[in-house]
Amino acid sequence: MIPSFAGFGLGLRKPHYAEFLEHRVSVDFLEVISENFMVDGGRPRQILRDIRARYPVALHGVSMSIGSADGLDAAYLTRLRNLIDEIEPLFVSDHLSWTRIEGFNSHDLLPLPYTEESLAMVCTNVDRAQDVLGRAMLIENPSTYLEFAPADMSEWTFLGRLCERTGCGLLLDVNNVFVSATNHGFDPRAYLDGVPHEHVRQIHLAGHSRGEQLLVDTHDQPVALTVWELFAHIWPQLGPVATMIERDDNIPPLAELLAELAAARRAAAGDMPVAA
Repeated sequence: MIPSFAGFGLGLRKPHYAEFLEHRVSVDFLEVISENFMVDGGRPRQILRDIRARYPVALHGVSMSIGSADGLDAAYLTRLRNLIDEIEPLFVSDHLSWTRIEGFNSHDLLPLPYTEESLAMVCTNVDRAQDVLGRAMLIENPSTYLEFAPADMSEWTFLGRLCERTGCGLLLDVNNVFVSATNHGFDPRAYLDGVPHEHVRQIHLAGHSRGEQLLVDTHDQPVALTVWELFAHIWPQLGPVATMIERDDNIPPLAELLAELAAARRAAAGDMPVAA
């Protein structure tokens, strides 16, 4: 069973390193992109060690390629295990997606078909990753821009069965649910009601942008009002979870992100609506 952690945090990004190192910032935890620190020694690893001495840290990966039919990269898992052993993170997470085929890494989080065959493959990969890493992982629901047909099950059913078979947990990205629901025409509340609530250990809140035909999960805008409303809908259905604001581009001053984090605390306490 993956331990629970109840707190509100931010994604740690380079423009804010100094503020977190020089001041005690009012966050309960920080999340970092695993790959940025999967190096032997050097300045990035020292920065993370210094951050970890001050705050709990979650590791969030973007290129494990958990949905790859080629299996997982052994060297990648070894580097990640070394980082885990040193940092002792709250959680280790990655995405329900694939990025790699025949040694080529697209650096895009590509979608999976939700079939029995695909589920079996992903379970095999998650089992292997957890064995090597020595702990259960969290798997994040993706934002998607196309669907495979036919599908044997919904995405939320796929995630539920993955959790049951492997013992992994769920990182529930509420913005991703809204983006995918808008792009594919399903009810985001049905998704949130259908995910395995008992397996949710972390929540992401983020912003998105509108393309010509689809919403795009850009993480370059404040959290939208519709996403706040979905967060307020799912929050009472969950146990203790770690909730964070994710911002990867058009990064504002830290004070603006802390104001968004305060809005997340208010929303969790029932103070809605929250303006974007």
